[in-house]
Amino acid sequence: MSDTETGAPPALENGAGDLTGPGIRVLAQFTRDLSFENPRAPESLRAAGDAPQIDIGVELNARGRGDGLFEVDLKLTVDAKRAGEPAFNIELVYGGLFQVQGITETDLEPVLMIEAPRFLFPFARRIIADLTTDGGFPPFMMEPIDFAGIYQARREQAAASGIVVGQA
Repeated sequence: MSDTETGAPPALENGAGDLTGPGIRVLAQFTRDLSFENPRAPESLRAAGDAPQIDIGVELNARGRGDGLFEVDLKLTVDAKRAGEPAFNIELVYGGLFQVQGITETDLEPVLMIEAPRFLFPFARRIIADLTTDGGFPPFMMEPIDFAGIYQARREQAAASGIVVGQA
């Protein structure tokens, strides 16, 4: 089959996985850990006048592997409370396996901590929306996350505390 028949680039069609220039490629995506808690069900499902207070946490982790690939984890936590009582809690660690080529050592950390999570986020967002729906709540659609801002804040915090942030 040609690329016009499958819609896939020829390099992916025949299984070849080499990038031809600088770039990042997602080789796999997976749920590493997932938890949904609705501790007050079914009472928490009753529509109350107050909108829930929602706290969101974002953590990023990247690590190199012996085979030259990189694993990146995006951990999202969502804690919803209504009138001080828990409505639901979600913890999702969504990961990806990435091939990175033609990127300098200086640029590797930003690529892994900004660009890789950008690839993963839409899929993690869908999982969270589906979980809240399956838990009896309206779908919770997370707002897009500024991974560049998180990365920059992390760098500034490390510099202020005298810690040198190393390569991922």
